[in-house]
Amino acid sequence: MDKMKMRTRRGIVKDKRGFTGLEAAIVLTAFIVVAAVFSYMVLGAGFFSTEKAKAVIHTGVEKATSSAEVTGDVIGHGWKYEGDPYYYSNHTADTTNLTVVEFQVELTAGQEPLDMNKVVLSYTDEDTYTSEITYRTDAGSGTNRGKFAMPGWNYTLATSEMGKPNMLDPNEKMTIIVALPDYGVTANKQFSIDFKPAKGGSITITKTAPGTIDKTMVLK
Repeated sequence: MDKMKMRTRRGIVKDKRGFTGLEAAIVLTAFIVVAAVFSYMVLGAGFFSTEKAKAVIHTGVEKATSSAEVTGDVIGHGWKYEGDPYYYSNHTADTTNLTVVEFQVELTAGQEPLDMNKVVLSYTDEDTYTSEITYRTDAGSGTNRGKFAMPGWNYTLATSEMGKPNMLDPNEKMTIIVALPDYGVTANKQFSIDFKPAKGGSITITKTAPGTIDKTMVLK
């Protein structure tokens, strides 16, 4: 009888199936928790990477896409430089050199207002490169319109004011007038003007001076 009790007692002591099931449940729960945390971290990292990628793409598109565009014709003038420093005058024709270029810009679709005071113009031809043409505030008006020292440029609002001053707003057009450096370009000579806003891609205007220089002409 005592032997039977001892066997039963030993059997109970050696039977650990209940503890094994509990431990398995704890381990399973731990795995689930760890997997959930890991999944959350992976998803969080994925969302973060996606947002960063979207931001980079958005910034790249914003920088590459022009915020403004040329509207209408690009006009050239054979205006004679005179005086000291050399001012060009729209009263006297220069039949040898194309000295002044004039064009209009407007915003492209969906773009935000553009600060004209932060625009930079540069000039290039086969002999000359000017990285930043000087902005001239004394551009004149009326019969002296555009009379300022070379090289230089100025802008005027060509439409009604739709927003803030000195800003190119939607439904507005700005007239840009540029006095070319180095007394302009001779007949049949190619040149480029880059219009570079602070935000968005630049506009490059590449033209060739016509064979005959007139006081005013449409550049092709």
